[in-house]
Amino acid sequence: MPASPLLVRPSPPDADGRIHAVTPASAGWTYVGFEVYDLAPGQALRRHTGDQEACIVVLTGRVMARAGETDFGPIGGRASVFEGPGWSLYVPARSAWEVTAEGPAEVAVCLAPAKGTLPARVIPPTEVGEETRGVGANTRHVRNILPDASPHAESLLVVEVVTPAGHWSSYPPHKHDQDNLPHESQLEETYYHRLNPPQGYGMQRVYTDDRSLDESVSFADRDVVLVPKGYHPVGAPHGYDLFYLNVMAGPTRIWRFHNDPAHAWMLG
Repeated sequence: MPASPLLVRPSPPDADGRIHAVTPASAGWTYVGFEVYDLAPGQALRRHTGDQEACIVVLTGRVMARAGETDFGPIGGRASVFEGPGWSLYVPARSAWEVTAEGPAEVAVCLAPAKGTLPARVIPPTEVGEETRGVGANTRHVRNILPDASPHAESLLVVEVVTPAGHWSSYPPHKHDQDNLPHESQLEETYYHRLNPPQGYGMQRVYTDDRSLDESVSFADRDVVLVPKGYHPVGAPHGYDLFYLNVMAGPTRIWRFHNDPAHAWMLG
């Protein structure tokens, strides 16, 4: 059976260390771009944002960061994404940026359309809002890097989530694929999955009310799952903690979701 079109496996690193390159064209949507780089010690990554804003999330390792004319110095330092909140760099549209790895580093680049109205800035761990959602086996731990309450982005919504082994996340199933504010917002979404220990796997289902889209995906460490529309619950099997980095963007920078009515009873 062919792999799901919603599942993107990592590729061998290219000359820049890139292992993922999700674009609106490759995903078949409009707003979200997502890349992941494995940088060797001393390796520099230089880019220009063009007509997009960028949030560079230092997943592991430490990098020297620059955006435009500003040298932000060293950012990062996590040995594992499961440790706690990390460091990120926000770069507006029409700006150059550069990160240089001090040692081995894993860096994610989150992209969405923007006009370039905001300044570049570092987002340190102390500015990442942490919260725990759910109860029992639905408990997960959220790190808000660029939530909709933050005024520091034009389009991007960026969040990390740690789901303990045996727990569910993005659950009860919810969706955000209708431009129907204030009840629901239209947001495309990527999930970048990491597992501890890394030989594990997780499960994600993406489905619509009419089941015109209904994909159940078994993902491995470092896979990306695309959510163009529909409900998208995630399960972490016993023995394997799950981390994922979410990137969302759409016509309006606000997160309003709609729960699957069949499962909304458990919220009451």
